[in-house]
Amino acid sequence: MNSFEKGQEYIMNTYGRFPLAFEKGCGMYITDEGGKTYLDFVAGIATNCLGHGHKALAAAIAEQAQSLIHCSNLYWTKPQAALAEKLVQNSCFDKVFFCNSGAEAIEACLKLARKYGGKTNRYEIITMEHSFHGRTMGALTATGQTKYQKGFAPLVPGISHVPFNDFAALQAAVNRKTCAILMEPLQGEGGIRPADVEYLQKVRRLCTDEDILLIFDEVQCGMGRLGSLFAYRHFGIEPDAVALAKGLGGGVPIGAMLAAKKCATTLQPGEHASTFGGNPLATAAGNVVLDELTGGLVDNAKTMGAYLREQLLAMQAEFSCIKEVRGIGLLQGIELDVPAAPVVKACIEKGLLLVGAGVNVIRFVPALIVEKKHIDEAMVILRAALQ
Repeated sequence: MNSFEKGQEYIMNTYGRFPLAFEKGCGMYITDEGGKTYLDFVAGIATNCLGHGHKALAAAIAEQAQSLIHCSNLYWTKPQAALAEKLVQNSCFDKVFFCNSGAEAIEACLKLARKYGGKTNRYEIITMEHSFHGRTMGALTATGQTKYQKGFAPLVPGISHVPFNDFAALQAAVNRKTCAILMEPLQGEGGIRPADVEYLQKVRRLCTDEDILLIFDEVQCGMGRLGSLFAYRHFGIEPDAVALAKGLGGGVPIGAMLAAKKCATTLQPGEHASTFGGNPLATAAGNVVLDELTGGLVDNAKTMGAYLREQLLAMQAEFSCIKEVRGIGLLQGIELDVPAAPVVKACIEKGLLLVGAGVNVIRFVPALIVEKKHIDEAMVILRAALQ
């Protein structure tokens, strides 16, 4: 049996997988077990920011694996301290908590918010409709899409949802029990929908005036993807905490919560932890990613993001089925007036990996190393799939 067949036999059916089994990749391309090569515009769902087979990343992982993979957070390690320093020095935050995934980073943010609000008997958290924050129970409750929550009731109490980009609705939902507002500055799974700058400015003022924590979920939209190291920089808004993952490790599992001074010391020893969080192997990878991002890759994401958007807008003018082009940087989407799945399937058959973001939206999240020639190649395949 090949990996596809073995997977069907032995792995739980929790993913809507394509009938593809990959074994290697190089740069922007990934090759399946049958030897067919694909242009990868999924990048592990906005995770493989340095592409496949990145030499410096692979070398750092191999070197670290030979010296120390794990020793637990009962002790300090050089890679973890170095990555924390880089994240703090390149952001508006003061402290870092490391974990293993985006959902774990969101859970840390939820606990931070509850503990911060607890001193004044506040515990309610407001999130946005159409948001996506993860699959663990807290993150699932925070997610503003009922399709993900079906069958898992009762959910975590004290979390409510309001329409995205609607300040009046948010302001009306805030009460004396509200301790935090959690949102993606650009909704990913919800259809590639950016927040309005004016809206975020009002939210920031509201949170400041009411001593409510403003928490950004940058799991997908952070780490250079919008053309700035952190997504909040694009909007000119500084949150009190942020959840990171995906691109932070370039494909190695790692997550992080960063917090500003006002709440950075809220969680004390014994109140939150992660056995594998920020271990030497994962943070060795994260250090390479941060070095690459701050060394010019963020600028490439901004430039190539603008070029990708330009090409998608040209495609919209050519095909009436494209209703709208949305996104920032290298997190772009096209909304169709037909289901996206058949178009994605046709692109895969022609050698281009894409992923949906809801029923009618196709998402474009290539590695941040993408070049114009790769975007041009992707547009040729997309055009053929739409015809």
